Amino acid sequence: MMRTEYPWLLPSALADPLDQELPGDRGQERPRRTVRDWVVDTCAFLFAALIGLLALEASAKAGNGEGVLLADQLVGALACCAVWLRRRWPVGLAVALILVTIPVPVAGGALLVSLFSLAVHRPFRPVALVGGLALASAVVQPLVRPEPDTSTPVAMVAGIVFVLLVIGWGMLVRARRQLLVALRERAHRAETEAELRAQQAQRLAREAIAREMHDVLAHRLTLLSVHAGALEFRPDAPPAEIARAAGVIRDSSHEALQDLREIIGVLRAPGAGDGEDGHRPQPTLASLETLVAESREAGMRVTLDNRVADPAAAPAATGRTVYRIAQEGLTNARKHAPGAEVILTVGGGPGRGLTVEVRNPATAEGPASDVPGSGQGLIGLTERATLAGGRLEHGRTDDGGFLVRSWLPWPS
Repeated sequence: MMRTEYPWLLPSALADPLDQELPGDRGQERPRRTVRDWVVDTCAFLFAALIGLLALEASAKAGNGEGVLLADQLVGALACCAVWLRRRWPVGLAVALILVTIPVPVAGGALLVSLFSLAVHRPFRPVALVGGLALASAVVQPLVRPEPDTSTPVAMVAGIVFVLLVIGWGMLVRARRQLLVALRERAHRAETEAELRAQQAQRLAREAIAREMHDVLAHRLTLLSVHAGALEFRPDAPPAEIARAAGVIRDSSHEALQDLREIIGVLRAPGAGDGEDGHRPQPTLASLETLVAESREAGMRVTLDNRVADPAAAPAATGRTVYRIAQEGLTNARKHAPGAEVILTVGGGPGRGLTVEVRNPATAEGPASDVPGSGQGLIGLTERATLAGGRLEHGRTDDGGFLVRSWLPWPS
């Protein structure tokens, strides 16, 4: 089955190259003559004139009268001049010269040039038809104008060989040109595909970075917003509570700056985000306790039900995905259901996969802060779970709360 990743493998490219038209095969599509065209045409004219002179000398030796020789000279000169038209009308010129050559052998050189040009500039079918006519004329011509020094069978064989050699040479040149054109097109398409693949890879990398930035920074900035709002609306709070809120703001700001510095380092260049301390370790399933502790310090009521026997044994990528899902769920609950108790449940094991569930009931309070939600968090989590080979679902519960549930594979 043909694959679209390789657009050069199309029926037109798989066909016989001799049946395809080259650029400039049609006269109206041919560009202006170049210096090379003038040189080639001049050499073709001289070759036709040389063969014509040899044939004229043979005609003189045969004892033909002055009238026949004069006719041979005039027709031969016209045939040589007609060589300049072979690019524009190769089929018509070749047929005309075939008919002329039968009574006037002096036009034989022009015929050979015309047949070569026809084989170069036209597909196989017209070349085969005209070539068959040329072979027939090579058999008939010695009978009409026999040569005194050569027997008729030898002249026939020589004429057939010359016709076949010229047509074969022209077809070889055409096949080589067609191959070069196909290789150029294939190289161009390969470059285009490589560029598209690079752009796609860059787009996927940017989407991954954007998803990571949202998952990390949204959690930190929400903590900052909650505690900053508490300090704004409760200026008379006890000093201990103010100090605790200021400490959370300081720690969250530091973590957010560290995360942002790493992401910017990735955006700059490979390895550019490596500082003196290197990249910080990525979160795993065992990091859920720290995440819940941070949320509790922010004033949330979070219940963690971790049913995984050995969280450290979970695959790193799967554990990191569970962490991001739990982080986004707690962030959304903090923004949209302030004061509600959030239940975070994690379960599973090798061979059964990991299940993470973040549930919070409805609340009558408004949003915890004015931090706008882009709506991309849950979309990013769904993509993240799908890329990990799992699934994620979310929506309202029967009691008006909100539920985020995901299953991720854990190979046995």
